Amino acid sequence: MSDTPISWQPPPRPEWLLRFNAEGQHSDLRSLVPLRADELIATACRTTGLSDFGDDRWREPFEVLLKSLDEEAELHYFGRLMTRNDLLIWLQALLGVQAAFTTHPEIAEERIDRPVVIAGLSRSGTSILFELMSRDPRFGSPRHWEMMFPCPPPEQATYDSDPRIERCQHLITQWNRVTPTYATMHEMDARLPNECIIAQSPTFVSEYIPFLFQVPAYMAWLGSHADWEYPYQFYRKLLQLWQWRNPRQHWLLKAPSHLNYLPTLFKVFPDARVLLTHRDPLQAQASVTNLAGTFYWMRSDKPLDVAAFEGLLSPQHMAARLERVIDWIEDGIIPRAQCASSRYADLIDDPLAALRKVYLQIGLPLDADVEARMASYLAGKPKGKFGAHAYSVGDAAQVARARTHFARYQRYFNVPDEA
Repeated sequence: MSDTPISWQPPPRPEWLLRFNAEGQHSDLRSLVPLRADELIATACRTTGLSDFGDDRWREPFEVLLKSLDEEAELHYFGRLMTRNDLLIWLQALLGVQAAFTTHPEIAEERIDRPVVIAGLSRSGTSILFELMSRDPRFGSPRHWEMMFPCPPPEQATYDSDPRIERCQHLITQWNRVTPTYATMHEMDARLPNECIIAQSPTFVSEYIPFLFQVPAYMAWLGSHADWEYPYQFYRKLLQLWQWRNPRQHWLLKAPSHLNYLPTLFKVFPDARVLLTHRDPLQAQASVTNLAGTFYWMRSDKPLDVAAFEGLLSPQHMAARLERVIDWIEDGIIPRAQCASSRYADLIDDPLAALRKVYLQIGLPLDADVEARMASYLAGKPKGKFGAHAYSVGDAAQVARARTHFARYQRYFNVPDEA
């Protein structure tokens, strides 16, 4: 049982969505919006005119996910439509990437040079750090639109006017129309850089997927059977594809969940520089629960499974994950010299000063013109611009009990208390 209360209350649904879902209450949704493996695969092949998915490592997680969606997720009418669209987009991406490498094998010769990878607890400042560092022209960061629609390979000349941008923008802002409170939690824009786990979704081995749906069986499979090297190898291919006709000097990448797979990340990207973000874990815990509940509510009327989150986000579980990173560093399993740190508290107090420290750690100068770009970006995005994201961390006694689990982590990385 968690030392801090994990609770979530669903927001009211928009009237248009209530009416839409009501129309499907007496329909056979499984037949109307099928999520069958053979039918989805056939549709993706017919739409793209392609049939080669490459190796078959995606098949088992794909089928595990479909079974879990049908038996556990309790998707409502519109949620089932959203889910079918997601699955087809991922299958089409898998086909397109394989076709690109088959037709142009020289893409595999593209060098991914010393990428900077941001990792840390969710809601620990990874997004704002990512967005600020992406102002640096030395870095290339994959935009949401090219993650969603990676093929054909983006062209430098049309990178800012590609018609896929508009399609992606409609689909991702749909989330705000389905659940308006989501707009207070995370900015969605097709042109913004986004998390690596989104790009890894076509492998069907990605921590992005269990944030979209309540699929305990699929989550259990990820934890016990998944080959995590597969999505990282696929992501490396995507980076090669994206820079083939639109060169980038260094990639700037981000996903909080990289924290769980650092040895694999360094195996696939041996010259990576990893930037670990740090925040009071109690604040991060409360925030991510609220975010997950909102994701699920977009596609299902099923109440948030609080018991499942008590196990996943208990102080003991989170502390074990954080201490594992310390052990990897201390035992030499990941290269200490290629790991840097950024504290959420420093980003909030003085973002530009915090960025100077980060650049010093990763061995790059922070030039005056780059700092000016960052300052301009901050001026256009004041705190609270997209609304208040409110959540509770529990009363003083609960906080004190939970705090003991994080003592080693907070001491090792000098992380201040917030709660």
